[in-house]
Amino acid sequence: MLSRPLPHLQAWTTHLRDQPIPVLESTAQALAELARLEEERACVDAAMIARVVDADPLMTLRLMAHVGCRRSVRQVTDVETVTASVMLMGIDPFFREFAALETIESRLAPEPQALDGLQQVLRRAWRAAHFAQAFAVHRMDGDAPVLREAALLHDFAEMLLWCHAPALALEIRSRLAADVHLRSRAAQQEVLNVDLGDLEQELMRCWHLPQLLIQLTNDRAAGHALVFPQVRTVRLAVRVARHSETGWDNAALPDDVDEVADLLNLSAPATLRLLQEIER
Repeated sequence: MLSRPLPHLQAWTTHLRDQPIPVLESTAQALAELARLEEERACVDAAMIARVVDADPLMTLRLMAHVGCRRSVRQVTDVETVTASVMLMGIDPFFREFAALETIESRLAPEPQALDGLQQVLRRAWRAAHFAQAFAVHRMDGDAPVLREAALLHDFAEMLLWCHAPALALEIRSRLAADVHLRSRAAQQEVLNVDLGDLEQELMRCWHLPQLLIQLTNDRAAGHALVFPQVRTVRLAVRVARHSETGWDNAALPDDVDEVADLLNLSAPATLRLLQEIER
């Protein structure tokens, strides 16, 4: 557990690159049960495993990083989804690799405030993923699973911070709560000496995650003409999830609704109704 900030982006990248990624206890239990069924020669397939992994942003990240770091030189295309990653590994190798998983609940048991902070980020990630998938389906985007995955992973650096440097994550949260005008990136730079968005991009490159996933989660890039609507889909899903976290009366939401309306070619009132229906 880091209690003091590292000096720069490279130091943070090197440190977190090699740290184990804990997962939800429910994920570890569900995968252990599937492994037991597989040993009993029950019919366990990649789709069954993917449903468990897809529900956990940190397990999704762990799997994608594992596959990316072991990419064969003969592999010319990126593996962009959880299901494809499981199929590439194979059922038995998957269960062997992920037989003993550390859980966030056990890791953060001595830090209940940090566990609460991480769970808040996880809930936001699930909501963002839900919005992104709904936007993509409405637009009939064939990459809907990847867009959902990008929204799910959009804030994974913040998740890792809660896991590996909870005191620093709590300090950022405290500063943001004390000053409503303080931007998240400014607080991160003050406390960590790094912007979590930049750290996330560096980690994704280190782990050789799919290029489309890297583009979709890069808030600093405008994106080229073909990818830009997909970048907007993910970015807006994340923004709506963040701004509606405590309700639909956030002052920033009308602008979000207008941008989503433009993306989906709907009126603003119809878009707001759609967002609230997605939430239900």
